[in-house]
Amino acid sequence: MKYKRIALIGGTGFVGRHLTHHLHNLGYQCRVLTRRAHRHAELRISAEVVAVNPYDLEALSESLRGCDAVINLVGILNPASRKQGFREVHVQLTETVIEACHKAGIHRLLHMSALQADQASGSSQYLRSKGEGENRAHTLGQPDIAVTSFQPSVIFGPDDSFLNRFASLLKIPGPLPLACPGARFAPVYVLDVVQAFAKALEDRTTFGQRYELCGNEEFTLEEIVRLISFHTGRYKEIIRLSDWMSRLQANILQFAPGKPFTPDNYLSLRTASVCSQNGLEELGIDATSLRDMAPRILCDHSRTAWLNGLRRNAGR
Repeated sequence: MKYKRIALIGGTGFVGRHLTHHLHNLGYQCRVLTRRAHRHAELRISAEVVAVNPYDLEALSESLRGCDAVINLVGILNPASRKQGFREVHVQLTETVIEACHKAGIHRLLHMSALQADQASGSSQYLRSKGEGENRAHTLGQPDIAVTSFQPSVIFGPDDSFLNRFASLLKIPGPLPLACPGARFAPVYVLDVVQAFAKALEDRTTFGQRYELCGNEEFTLEEIVRLISFHTGRYKEIIRLSDWMSRLQANILQFAPGKPFTPDNYLSLRTASVCSQNGLEELGIDATSLRDMAPRILCDHSRTAWLNGLRRNAGR
């Protein structure tokens, strides 16, 4: 291996945890950079976990020293506050990461973007800021940093916030009002995404490339929810909301705890999250079927929820 130590920014998230363990199993030394290192003891099995504010250029540069490559996985679906909006996270942080790489003498960067991200014509702030951040990574990295970016559709897996969120919603009594039921996706399995990052890491033919990542099937949101309903045995009426009702739901739910659905999410769903050319095929990866994996993932979700209920009842 040309690269030995890999720094991951956003390595504590859904994809980051899987990628860290995968790279560790391949023999890489991983360094996960996070603000709250004490919260992620489970990652210490596979990585050195370092506390750092990634927005602090000097601190980030120092934390990257001794590493051979950097992976930036940071992204948000909704801003947590006005101080940390889409541009701050997707654009300004990317600029800081690139500058820190230059200062630390790092010449390889893998960057997580999003399918249909487009700085000029993205349908939402999320997609426009993701597109701008991706463009900044490629342009500001030149000529010293080889950048490869990845644009996945919605990512599913055992501990995702996609299938499992709808599985939880199906527990709520009464019919399910579903916004944007015709929104289209090509869900991609988290371990396929992880493989794409790992395969590209030291492959010079991927330098400067942008890869769309999709599963092998397309679904509407309603079809995905019905698939979840079937495998969890939670059958209920689904109310297909019209466009204006979907917008109304978004305007209301943006004020609910955790912002489960916002006007910007609604705008993102208006753009089909499907690939024009699947990067998994280009990288020699066979896409994993959502239909094949859904029973296992949702069974794990039900078992985890049952165990958590027992713990609550036991006062633990």
